Amino acid sequence: MRIVVAGAGAAGTSVAYHLALLGTRDVVLCDRGRVAGESTARAMGGVRQQFSTAAEVRLAQESTRFFEELGRPYFDQVGYLFLATTPHGRETLEARQRLQRELGVPAELVDPSYVRGLRTDDVLAAVLCRKDGVADPAAVAREFVRRSVEMGVQVLEQTPVEQVRGDVYVIASGPWSAGVAAGFGVELPIRPLCRQLLATADLRLPPELPMVVEAETGFHFRRLDRRLVLAMSDPEPRWGFAQEVDDSVFGDRLARLAHRFPPAAGTRIESAWAGLYDMTPDAHPILGRVADGLFAACGFSGHGFMQSPAVGRALAEEILTGSSSIDLSPYRLERFADGAAAPGEELVL
Repeated sequence: MRIVVAGAGAAGTSVAYHLALLGTRDVVLCDRGRVAGESTARAMGGVRQQFSTAAEVRLAQESTRFFEELGRPYFDQVGYLFLATTPHGRETLEARQRLQRELGVPAELVDPSYVRGLRTDDVLAAVLCRKDGVADPAAVAREFVRRSVEMGVQVLEQTPVEQVRGDVYVIASGPWSAGVAAGFGVELPIRPLCRQLLATADLRLPPELPMVVEAETGFHFRRLDRRLVLAMSDPEPRWGFAQEVDDSVFGDRLARLAHRFPPAAGTRIESAWAGLYDMTPDAHPILGRVADGLFAACGFSGHGFMQSPAVGRALAEEILTGSSSIDLSPYRLERFADGAAAPGEELVL
């Protein structure tokens, strides 16, 4: 049985790796571009377990264990710090923390002033998971590929899936997944959403700086070497495949940064780039069998990289055995026939 994985981003490379790890030797990983050449290369690189549903927490826990095994330089376990500045935000954040604790995530209520330079006088609650952190998405995808090739996986760059013969196909093409699926006669409710990241000039940054997230606004930033990378939803969603930087928001983002992290006041945006989320109607992925001989690992809505290790393992198990050690039932394509809920808070990251 020849298994063809369409898409060499984080999700597709993980699926190929786990198929090989489980003993499959006839696996082809193909991409119309390059390995980690699109959305994965443009991702923020956050890795967190702090989700609001049990199903996503379990995917995140499994993935985090893999990232921990990789360690540096692929993964830096600096933590994720969520800040709430309103009574409603505090209530929501604390409720999420209780759920996470029940599921085994070591998320704790903390005094956020431990982060040097962080403004905290307007913070009503802060939750930190020290096991979370930040990673290099492109490097992780390339490591999946390196390991896969060692086990016999064939990698075909600049090769559309339509040109590759297979018995089983896996669609892991990110925002292009709907178009790929259409070629197999399957409709996937996925559309691209443009998101952008902004990088500051060099700064003096405390080594303990975690990923910092304002729970209500979704504004968040992380350290990348000596710079900070900032992100936040655009005022109006930008649907479509265009990946243009909108510099009209630079002033607003710098003002938010100066407010939350005063040592960065006066910096400038030195570089910026845009990428695409593969959005579904409920902002959760489509995972598993979608037709005879056809599987999906797409629609991650911004969480594909951080969930990729667990998703790769789960898809490989289901393809080869018909079942998975991770419950994929919340992510079946069939849920949209019953009218899945609209995106909620998890869209912000």
